[in-house]
Amino acid sequence: MKTLWTPTTVGSIELPHRLAMAPMTRDRSRADGVPTDLNREYYRQRASMALIITEGTQPSADGQGYLLTPGIYTEAHIAGWQEVTNAVHAAGGRIVVQLMHTGRISHPDNTPHGRQPVAPSAVQPKGAMFTASGLQDMPTPRALTTEEVAGVVEEFRRAASAAVAAGFDGVEIHGANGYLVHQFLSSNANERIDQYGGSVDNRIRFAVDVASAIAGEIGAERTGLRLSPGSQYNDIVENDVHTLYPALVAALAPLDLAYLHLIHGGDEELLRDLRTAWPTALLLNRAGAPLTDRVADLDTGVADVITVGTMALANPDLPARLRTGAPLNEPEPATFYGGDHRGYTDYPTLDASAN
Repeated sequence: MKTLWTPTTVGSIELPHRLAMAPMTRDRSRADGVPTDLNREYYRQRASMALIITEGTQPSADGQGYLLTPGIYTEAHIAGWQEVTNAVHAAGGRIVVQLMHTGRISHPDNTPHGRQPVAPSAVQPKGAMFTASGLQDMPTPRALTTEEVAGVVEEFRRAASAAVAAGFDGVEIHGANGYLVHQFLSSNANERIDQYGGSVDNRIRFAVDVASAIAGEIGAERTGLRLSPGSQYNDIVENDVHTLYPALVAALAPLDLAYLHLIHGGDEELLRDLRTAWPTALLLNRAGAPLTDRVADLDTGVADVITVGTMALANPDLPARLRTGAPLNEPEPATFYGGDHRGYTDYPTLDASAN
């Protein structure tokens, strides 16, 4: 795994190696979205990863979909995240925040204002949302007006500015997994007839607008974007993947963003095409694939950095374990979401295991 341990640069961020931590929702922030001391410890423990990408963080009250997820749009949020970034930096790490507006994947009971979710169109998603009173069907969202779409782009811009104020090394836009940016890209959640709907050029417009706004605010060299081409997660349908994503990458390429972060869904042809078209660093997540397969992507140049989720969740000192061939902790799915320190900050390190 020699290539894995070679340094590289992602935008303006210098990485000591090429193994990064993927964003993972953990539902352990305060009810008002402010990060806690427990969050600070969780991220600090994983500072030896080449780059930490945080859990999805809402850029506004309308952007919240789940219980106990963090925000980055108030002074209290900024102060709470500053504690996290200070701790990660003091431990020698690098950390970017993932901005996640969930759009229609939400429920009023989970938001601070209790309002109807907003989305590209008034199309109810299939599935239920966990709330404080139990599982509830997700309601039909309210379609954003054309003027309101510009307002949401501004929310992303302000959140990126707040992230820099909180000490983050950069921002990742969540354009994957069926959330708002992905909803605009999709064939089923977007039924708009204005400049944000219909044609491929129109459906990619929101993603490009958000990326342009954030790059203009904090610098393209600190801005990344995550995509999941072909994913059906959260009731998403994409009928034109091989047209849509090359068009999106072509529109984004002139921005010279720090990186593109792809969740690979198995389409090797599309992956190769996007790798060829993308001009800067490409981060790749092959969820569930053996580590040897992921490292091979580095060796062949398909990826510049690989991201891992549950391996980093269960092994706070994952780079040290891989370098030495030490055994890995097994993740505990029952403690992935919500709860206390158990399954969060109590996974043992090699040092702790030796004592």
